[in-house]
Amino acid sequence: MIAVNNAESYLKNKIGEDTDDIKKVWETFKAFCKEPVEGEEDKEILFQCGVYDFTGEELFHLDFVRQFTVYEEDEYSGMEQLHCEFLFKPTDELRKLEIGEWSMEFDDIDDFFNHIENLQEFKIPLKLKPIRLEIYQEEV
Repeated sequence: MIAVNNAESYLKNKIGEDTDDIKKVWETFKAFCKEPVEGEEDKEILFQCGVYDFTGEELFHLDFVRQFTVYEEDEYSGMEQLHCEFLFKPTDELRKLEIGEWSMEFDDIDDFFNHIENLQEFKIPLKLKPIRLEIYQEEV
């Protein structure tokens, strides 16, 4: 079973180095989302995208997120998010795309994944070449 503090390195190892193949990363991320994580009660998966300037530079972010609720000795301790995020130069087409969809709004994780794969916010960036992929975990 995967521990929350090992989730980032586990996913990085599954994906491999220097990939810009969004479809391959998405398939790996989906499989990872079905694997059990220590202490996880519910799957909390987020798909989000939009143009933001978090880094001081405006970029389009295509972000696959798995959120973990962390407990210490059965007490709530906080939340962490593991991001699998592709960054793109913003184009006019990408500037029109912004969404945030949570898996908890669906009865089944596969229904959620199918829904995401049918969104224009998912399909349009698939045809483009990202600047880079960033995989990181943070407390929220």
